[in-house]
Amino acid sequence: MNKEQVTSIISRKLKLVRCEYGYSQEKLSELLGISKKTLIQVEKERVELSWTACIALCTLFRDSEILRMTFGEDPVKFIQIVALGKIYFPKNKTMGGRVWWKEIKSEGMFKIQQNIISNHYRIIDDKNNRWFSSFDKEYIENKFNLLIRENNRE
Repeated sequence: MNKEQVTSIISRKLKLVRCEYGYSQEKLSELLGISKKTLIQVEKERVELSWTACIALCTLFRDSEILRMTFGEDPVKFIQIVALGKIYFPKNKTMGGRVWWKEIKSEGMFKIQQNIISNHYRIIDDKNNRWFSSFDKEYIENKFNLLIRENNRE
């Protein structure tokens, strides 16, 4: 799915989301940073929202049942995938594993480390962001190879 398709879908769902949250056209247009006239035109399916307004809607109303039924459990994550063209994102920042971790494998900007106490594995990048972790070495190796392939395509 591309940005244009997502924009079209969100534009058609706009009125449903507005009604789900009980907002007036005036209030929602203010929240999205568009004019009330534009919002009315979108609801009448005469024009579509901008990509920026779609991002704002998904971010502000990420718990919307309408958006979740349309894009899955996390509409913001869906928007990230469409916008960035990536499926995987780092989970959190680590300290790099200088003390409790041994390096198993390294390629490009990623490395697999194993914890010397618990023996679980993780993948971190060159900025010490954790991407995946598991006790299953095969799972980690598969994710590592996916990340390497995805990074080489960029």
